[in-house]
Amino acid sequence: MRSLRIYYCDRQHGPAMDRLYRGYVQPGDLVFDIGAHVGDRIAAFRRLGARVVAVEPQPALLRTLRLLYGRDPMVTIEAAAVGRQPGIVELNVNLDNPTVSTVSTDFIAAAANAPGWQGQAWSKRVRVPLTSLDALIGTHGMPAFIKIDVEGFEAEALAGLTQPPQALSFEFTLIQRKLALACIERCGTLGYASFNAVLGESQSFEHRDWVDALAISRWLSALPPEANSGDVYARLA
Repeated sequence: MRSLRIYYCDRQHGPAMDRLYRGYVQPGDLVFDIGAHVGDRIAAFRRLGARVVAVEPQPALLRTLRLLYGRDPMVTIEAAAVGRQPGIVELNVNLDNPTVSTVSTDFIAAAANAPGWQGQAWSKRVRVPLTSLDALIGTHGMPAFIKIDVEGFEAEALAGLTQPPQALSFEFTLIQRKLALACIERCGTLGYASFNAVLGESQSFEHRDWVDALAISRWLSALPPEANSGDVYARLA
């Protein structure tokens, strides 16, 4: 309920997301929402006329997604985590703050006693299916855009991608700054040449002009810890 209030009750949140994603998502496009949580990005992609494959491993959030979007024929909900290759993985669930549930034990270790992360507890573990971005592309087709928000498992998700779409985004947290830099490097290997970033939930780009991998890495490296988190966007051209 807390997440639903945060992401659905702010009247400015939806229009801001629509403005942000309109540059990458056109009517009829296919979009992957990796780590769909309560589906506010699904709502934005659908308002823009896209078909959506929403991937979420948490059983409670899957029930929410099916309640909100299960009757929409343009939304496919996949019950899985996303990583390097298909299989089974253990999901660490934060019952009080489901948005930071994760399959990454490194993420949990980085959060321990970090400023702003006090009191977080991953008290439940469940085994969930694991898929990969390449496997999802094989099943559903090539998306125009992929949004990745998987709490410290972003590098593993990108490792399972060999067929890059035109654009993607991945979340970063400054408690795992090196991981974010590794994700930028991986994007460069995949052929992404232009980068930008959004801090927090601002839905506004930090750079007027798109920059190269080196410039976005320098920007991220210089961020103060209190900036906390954001999303890096990458384009092939």
